[in-house]
Amino acid sequence: MSRGSRRWMSRFFLCLGLIYLKIGGLWSVVALGASIICNKIPGLAPRQRTICQSRPDAIIVMGEGVQMGIRECQFQFRHGRWNCSALGERTVFGRELKVGSKEAAFTYAVIAAGIAHAVTAACTRGGLSGCDCDQDKQGLYNQEEGWKWGGCSADVRYGLSFSKVFVDAREVKQNARTLMNLHNNEVGRKVLEKAMRLECKCHGVSGSCTTKTCWTTLPKFRQLGHILKEKYQQAVHVEPVRARRNKRPAFLKVRKSHLYHKPKDTELVYIEKSPSYCEADSVMDSTGTQGRLCNRTAQQPDSCASMCCGRGYDTHQYSRVWQCNCKFLWCCSVRCNTCSARTEVYTCK
Repeated sequence: MSRGSRRWMSRFFLCLGLIYLKIGGLWSVVALGASIICNKIPGLAPRQRTICQSRPDAIIVMGEGVQMGIRECQFQFRHGRWNCSALGERTVFGRELKVGSKEAAFTYAVIAAGIAHAVTAACTRGGLSGCDCDQDKQGLYNQEEGWKWGGCSADVRYGLSFSKVFVDAREVKQNARTLMNLHNNEVGRKVLEKAMRLECKCHGVSGSCTTKTCWTTLPKFRQLGHILKEKYQQAVHVEPVRARRNKRPAFLKVRKSHLYHKPKDTELVYIEKSPSYCEADSVMDSTGTQGRLCNRTAQQPDSCASMCCGRGYDTHQYSRVWQCNCKFLWCCSVRCNTCSARTEVYTCK
């Protein structure tokens, strides 16, 4: 996590009454009245508050994971009408998107993956109580490829489990949106699990690889973002199938399919079509595109024709002057030319 993000997280939890103590190079947390503190954190469901009260140190790590997911969402959609800015940073755990769209599907998946990733990383570096490196395969040999398990394997199962318990605790309503959210949460976690990498180190005289030790490591989170963006583009439109007795949604099936064809557990799903996101509308999770930068010539999603939704755009001209073509003269001076350029920036009306 960046230094700026850590400062932001530190200020947030300090204002809630949590004191960071640096002990032995590791950050630990002393909770002052955990019940009162956790009740003040916005965006938590009742079951999540219970987890907060018992594991305040984990809440900090998971808050970092949520923010990592939100930043990745904003990066992946930075050129689109919907750029994930509706999530913002008003709370550590973001805000719930109201529309069950493809964008909501991506958001829930990337945040679930972010929490699992952050918890797993904290366990691996020894920054979270109750977990450590994955020791289950330590010392076992891979007979086919001739290497043995060693080092500090990332305990992704612990991170996935913690993410499932915490993130899914928010889904208490018995409706189609809950089924959608739970499905997409699991897709995010599966993407992380599948993307785990194997790293190896050779051992032997003079650099020879007489023996080789291998362990699992976390992938870069940007890689997960790219994978989930591809799944977003191929997301499946689904609808609920209701139980006969209580008429409540029992499971999701692919929309417009005559058969009860369920979506794959690796596919993002949505239940409502996406709005245009042209105008600001809090109900539709849209901040609008007025004032957004656009590209006048590109045929991409950030083109002025697409971004501005037919409203047109304003042109802003700027001049820039700088020293250029500098040469070193003997001895001892530098002579430069003065270069200038005019640039144009376009923003949607």
